[in-house]
Amino acid sequence: MFSKACEYAIKASIYIAQQSLQGKCVNLKTIAKEIGSPEAFTAKILQELVKNNILKSKKGSKGGFLIEPKSVYTIMLSEIVYTIDGDSIYKGCGLGLKQCNAQKPCPLHTKFLDVRKNLKNILENTNLYELTNDLEVGISYLNR
Repeated sequence: MFSKACEYAIKASIYIAQQSLQGKCVNLKTIAKEIGSPEAFTAKILQELVKNNILKSKKGSKGGFLIEPKSVYTIMLSEIVYTIDGDSIYKGCGLGLKQCNAQKPCPLHTKFLDVRKNLKNILENTNLYELTNDLEVGISYLNR
């Protein structure tokens, strides 16, 4: 559903949000290890999130990545997804056809309309804090 880069971006953002709420700044190596992603790939993703004001970065020996604690409550998953994957998740064909629309639909087109609508609703109404909270209480995990 999401690109691999977007999956890592979401996981990294959740992990960084969790650490930021504890007053910690996290380095690249730790983030990559905690979310199970390649370090170089993670670096590119994090740079994109910083460029789009989702994350902050600090240089120096105690540097790394963080999210302003108040922003953990206002950053929605839709912002992260849009930053990495754009809006293709809401428009792309469920079967991967290059052109799929109401005039020339794929066999899944009408079924996917509800899926896209529900997904958009979830992404636009879920903030990082909700997902961070689930990690804190052990309901969810970022890496297995």
